[in-house]
Amino acid sequence: MHIMKFSKNSKCPCGSGKKYKDCCYKWHKINSAPNAMFLMKSRYSAYAIGNAEYIIKTTHPNSPHFEKNRNEWIKSIKEFSKSDFKKLEIIEFIDGEKEAFVEFKAYIDDYVMHEKSRFVKEEKWYYMKGI
Repeated sequence: MHIMKFSKNSKCPCGSGKKYKDCCYKWHKINSAPNAMFLMKSRYSAYAIGNAEYIIKTTHPNSPHFEKNRNEWIKSIKEFSKSDFKKLEIIEFIDGEKEAFVEFKAYIDDYVMHEKSRFVKEEKWYYMKGI
């Protein structure tokens, strides 16, 4: 289990090469992102640093991943965040006005999570589910 000491001057977990304060921090601060690609990357960063609030606020209420029990959900996110988030690789980004898709590989601990995620835009972009 890997617990990373993290600050705004740390390298952003999303893989941009920028400092966190110059990258995903701005999306975390406003609980939103300008498109599905930035939302995907900022959600990965949020998981990596244990920002449960961002995950919850950017998950669509109709998503199968939306948990009714907020306290349990926060606990679950915080536990998952103890993992070693090694790398995020974006494979494909299909942008749309109200719906978008991001295919990615997330290297976490000794596991590679490969998913094509569906995002929907209402007043802002939300994660819906993997397809």
